[in-house]
Formats: sequence, structure tokens, C-alpha cells
Amino acid sequence: MREMRLSTLAATALLVSASIGLHAQDHPWPTSPRSQPIEGRIAPPLGFNRLPAPPGSFAAWLRSLPVLEGRPPVLLFDGELKRNQRAHYAALDIDTGSRDLQQCADAVIRLRAEYLFSTPCANGITFDFTSGDPAAWSRWRDGFRPRVSGSHVEWRKAAPADASYESFRAYLDSVFTYAGSYSLSRELRPVSDPRQVLPGDVFVQGGFPGHAVIVVDVAEQSDGARVFLLAQSFMPAQSIHLLVNPDSTLSPWYRAAATGPLETPQWCFEHGDLRRFPARSCEP
Repeated sequence: MREMRLSTLAATALLVSASIGLHAQDHPWPTSPRSQPIEGRIAPPLGFNRLPAPPGSFAAWLRSLPVLEGRPPVLLFDGELKRNQRAHYAALDIDTGSRDLQQCADAVIRLRAEYLFSTPCANGITFDFTSGDPAAWSRWRDGFRPRVSGSHVEWRKAAPADASYESFRAYLDSVFTYAGSYSLSRELRPVSDPRQVLPGDVFVQGGFPGHAVIVVDVAEQSDGARVFLLAQSFMPAQSIHLLVNPDSTLSPWYRAAATGPLETPQWCFEHGDLRRFPARSCEP
């Protein structure tokens, strides 16, 4: 009987360990051992449950993103404090880079690209420059580099083939340099009913400047009403952080709606600004 109890306890411990460790996806960037996944750190509002997320999906990956302990300040790329420290609920445990590159749309691109890099979809990673020219990771990996002159882009063989993570990060810096909210808004597909928001969707207004924030988690009530969490970077490049909701009744969750304004701490979107990355056949 004692052995059976021990066996049951061991099995329970394994299940608990597995559920707690959902965020331990060996993110290729350094993380703090005290970081928690979004799903472990932020509970849905009373009466809401998180949408199911298939293992390996973008939704599950976003939900597993590590969040730093407590509420540390948002830092700029150069280590200085962001002026507005009231906009964030928590900060993601992901590097910002040492240059003023990973701004709003770039943070969205970063998260989508990092997810795809961790899956069999890596060969399909591509984003458009503002000029409309595609910038494919596979070309960069094979040693080609873009030469940009005004709106003209030419790719030339300029380096040895390199599929390492360091090469991938250099590729992303190139994308950050020549892409932005304008190009991202053209790449993504409008969501016909914003009430059906999903993790990985993006609220984006393309412009110079424009802005983009990404939905990192969604929960639903029994009547189908949904709420969601938003993450952003901003200008200058800064820590990617989860936003508070200026309507503090649900903060940091936001209510999904078909139309009308979506007020975030530093930008006012419309619910109709919701866009979605095209699904890839290699995704779960």
C-alpha cells in the first residue's frame, strides 16, 4: 500500500512538474530561473477560461513566454529607464538588443520569428521590407545579404552559409532596420470578426509612425465573450512588456469587441485594426 501511495505521489509530482514547466521550452535567449510563464503568472478574470492551445502552436508558445519576477521597470535598449513606467503590467524575460531597432512592429516580428524558428516552419520565415521586397531567413542563412538603395533591394552572396541562432538574430536586426508597422500591416490579414480574437493576432496601424501590439493570450466566457492580453515594445526600442488596461476593472485583460476604439496606455487602436498572420501548413 505504501509503495502504491509513493507511486501515486510520484505520478502526481510529475504531472505538476509538467504543468509548471510548460514555459521551459528552452528559449534560445537567456532567461532568469525565477521567470514564470504568462499562463502561470496571470490568471484569467473570474468566469473566463483560457482558449485551448494545441501543443506546439503559436498560441501555446506565446502563453509560455517567460515573465520577469515582480514588476521591474521597462528599460530602453541602452539600459536607460523608459520615461513612462505606468503602461506596463509586467515585463517579458527576453532581450531587447543593444541598438534602437526592436521597436513596436519589430517586437511582433521577433516573437513570430522566434516561434517559427523553434518549429519545422523555420525555412518559411520571411517578412517584407517597407519597400515590399521579401526578406527570407533561408536566403540570409545561405549567405545572401540585402543591399538597399532607396526603395530598391538587391540580395547578393556576401557571407558563408550559417544557420546558427546568432546568424538568425542578425537576420532579424536586418528585418527590424527595413520593416515596420507599414509593411507589417500589409502582410497580415484582416480579422473579419474581432470578437473572435486569437493568440498571435496583432492590432496594427501602419504608418510613419504607426504602432503594433500583439495578443499573447485569450480567455473565453461560457457565452463566447473573449478577453485578451497585449504585449508591446515602443519607441525607442525597449523591453517587451504586457500592457495594463486603462479600464482597470479587468486589467491587464482587454474585452474583445466587434467595433469601436481600443484604448491602450500609449495608443488608441480600433477593434477593426485586428490582423492575423497567415497560417502555415507546418504549424499544428
